[in-house]
Amino acid sequence: MSMVGSLRKMARLARRTRRVDLSHPARSPLGTTVVNCVAYRDGCRLSGADGIEESLRRIRKHGDGFVWIGLHEPSEDEFAGIAELFDLHPLAVEDAVHAHERPKVEQYGDVLFTVFKTVTYVEHEQLTATSEVVDTGEIMVFTGPDFVVTVRHGRHGSLGPLREAVEADAQQLAKGPSAVLHAIADHVVDDYLTVVDAVQEDIEHVETDVFAPRGSEAPDAGRIYQLKRELLELKRAVVPLARPLAVLATQPCPSVDAAIQPYFRDVADHLARATERISSFDGLIDSILQAHLAQVTVAQNEDMRKITAWAAVVAVPTMVCGVYGMNFDHMPELRWTYGYPLVLSTIAVACLLIHRGFKRNGWL
Repeated sequence: MSMVGSLRKMARLARRTRRVDLSHPARSPLGTTVVNCVAYRDGCRLSGADGIEESLRRIRKHGDGFVWIGLHEPSEDEFAGIAELFDLHPLAVEDAVHAHERPKVEQYGDVLFTVFKTVTYVEHEQLTATSEVVDTGEIMVFTGPDFVVTVRHGRHGSLGPLREAVEADAQQLAKGPSAVLHAIADHVVDDYLTVVDAVQEDIEHVETDVFAPRGSEAPDAGRIYQLKRELLELKRAVVPLARPLAVLATQPCPSVDAAIQPYFRDVADHLARATERISSFDGLIDSILQAHLAQVTVAQNEDMRKITAWAAVVAVPTMVCGVYGMNFDHMPELRWTYGYPLVLSTIAVACLLIHRGFKRNGWL
């Protein structure tokens, strides 16, 4: 028997030999990590249920409806009771507790485990070489026949507004846990598009600064590199979700209602649009960086030409003064009354001619 099969068998035996006690401090998931626990039937919220066990008992007693439990960054001990109550696979539980996973979808018996990367745009007055542009988090979703367990990691991505929006559409919510899974996927991808729009504005600002006339504030390479790094973080969150959505939209899945699959195809289309824009941003930032480096090179060449031109202008008086600075008695015009004004005039005329030539050629 495989290791995975052994672990599942041990979990089933443990559940048969003892009742899950969610009131025990070490086993209870109740506390600050539990954001909400709501039972639904026919697309409507059920009132009067007290606690996770009571809500689940009422749902299973009638044979329809489901429970939606939301948690935020639970520890292993806090999540243990939930995992045992719903017979969640140990590997999926480990991923949900420790996070830092790529977007994926995995089927464990009749439980579907899905990982989404959430992103949010970090507001900033001005992009610098150390600015944080994109912040990422994670949402893990366990979808079973009569339950949805969401585990959220990160400072953002609250599902409270989403829960209210889902409850407002009773017809869609009546389709079961897979309707919640679709709503979460749609919410995550909509956030992708919002962040992509904000990042595009940052790229446009940097592009404008790069091609602005000389003398205005030009971006340094650090700002462009930082934007490229943040774009890479966004890309790592968005692009890998394409395959899990394709699985949810096209492949038969026990935990996904067939009526919900077309909605996943719509989400996949939105994701493809976000992915295409991110790919175009990547190429655009590379072009902006190359243009910036080319402008720096041109500016350096211009500076070197100016330095060379002024050095040539200064060389004339230096040479003449050097000649007349030698201590010889017999030198041309050395004793002449007008020799000094003549030398100064010659130096001035020569310098003006050289300066005019460099100015005409664009060196000065």
